[in-house]
Amino acid sequence: MRLTFLGTPDFALVALRRIVEAGHEVACVYSQPPAPRGRGHTLQPSPVHAFALDQGLIVRTPASMRDPGEIFAFQALELDAAVVVAFGQILPAEVLEAPMFGAFNLHGSLLPRWRGAAPIQRAVMAGDPLTGVEVMRMTEGLDEGPVLASETLRIGPLDTAGTVHDRMAAIGADLLARTLPQIEAGTAVETPQAEDGATYAKKIRPKEAKIAWTRPGAEIDWKIRGLSPFPGAWFSLPTDKGPVRVKALLSAFEDADGPAGQVLDDRLLVAAGAGAVRLLRVQREGRGPQDAEAFLRGQPVAAGTLLG
Repeated sequence: MRLTFLGTPDFALVALRRIVEAGHEVACVYSQPPAPRGRGHTLQPSPVHAFALDQGLIVRTPASMRDPGEIFAFQALELDAAVVVAFGQILPAEVLEAPMFGAFNLHGSLLPRWRGAAPIQRAVMAGDPLTGVEVMRMTEGLDEGPVLASETLRIGPLDTAGTVHDRMAAIGADLLARTLPQIEAGTAVETPQAEDGATYAKKIRPKEAKIAWTRPGAEIDWKIRGLSPFPGAWFSLPTDKGPVRVKALLSAFEDADGPAGQVLDDRLLVAAGAGAVRLLRVQREGRGPQDAEAFLRGQPVAAGTLLG
């Protein structure tokens, strides 16, 4: 089919690569404008933008798809379909209705659960045992369109948002590649979403990253894994030179008791409001991620230490 692809991060890049490999004609790629990245904070293209340029594809990076000029340019592409994967902008009706078959989104949850911006992180943070990836027809409502295809993924006890993201990106790209020919042939079955059970995956805010040790241990474990690798749940560790911020990147819940926030052994078992959390991978501010064993060799944390 003659398509346009709208996406920005690595999750979308996997899908774009699969579409190109499948031989579809990608008339244009849309991505968010270049943004400051890296140590020098220089403007750099998004992963999708960079890949598209490498493939010799036309790229547009509009600040807003609601701009009348952008809408006109999109309509002039004379598309069969538009594919949207983590683009980062709300699309107006004029854009959604321009392609002959419509616009389709690859979404990282089992709709109607976790509509919105951060479905993978919110699913792990909520302790969901299952999540999934779906192809849906886009409507003006936020992730409210009918579903055409779905794959389920299990969230394991040591999964993070990062590990789920990587599995989902690969599975979702293949799901999309299988669904596009069905859309073209008119054989794709569109199933309306259930009216009940809708939840919204709000964008992650920096203030959410601070660990509150008074919360139940299972909830803290979900939060740590749901915010890993980015932005990273963090706590304050007292040292001889004053408190330092440490990110917790991987953890496991354990059945142990003690005052909330107190380290219970010399291997980073920390008491919570109910139960305890074993910290398995951490990152001290200004340094790289380390497994707990390696971290403790350079920064011992004795039993009885109270974390902030």
